[in-house]
Amino acid sequence: MALPTFEKKRLIGLVAILSFGFTSLFAVLLPEVLGALIPATFILGFFVLIPLVALLGEDFPLVESETADGESASATEDDPLATLRERYATGEIGEEEFERKLDRLLETEQLEDRVDGRSDRERERERDAEFE
Repeated sequence: MALPTFEKKRLIGLVAILSFGFTSLFAVLLPEVLGALIPATFILGFFVLIPLVALLGEDFPLVESETADGESASATEDDPLATLRERYATGEIGEEEFERKLDRLLETEQLEDRVDGRSDRERERERDAEFE
């Protein structure tokens, strides 16, 4: 089972909220028993984990990598056209199946674009740019 990945800013926010939350929880619940965990939790979160995420960035295990255009890798994985091209390039599907699925995908995109109110010329420009 793979670890979940987050955007860098989102992971920093998550660490900050969890650190503050656990510190507050330990301070409210039995401060005499959990007293040693109060400063340790705060220091670990704010002075160790947040700087580590900020400095290491994509090298930190829970931070997802970004592509050259600044888009996250998971967003690229969700792109059906990119997935279709990758499956064709690796030989998972043949040319006929690739063409059939590509036509179906383009038809679906055209229906979505009509709902968006874009002109046919704008859609053609975007489609040509995708294939280059």
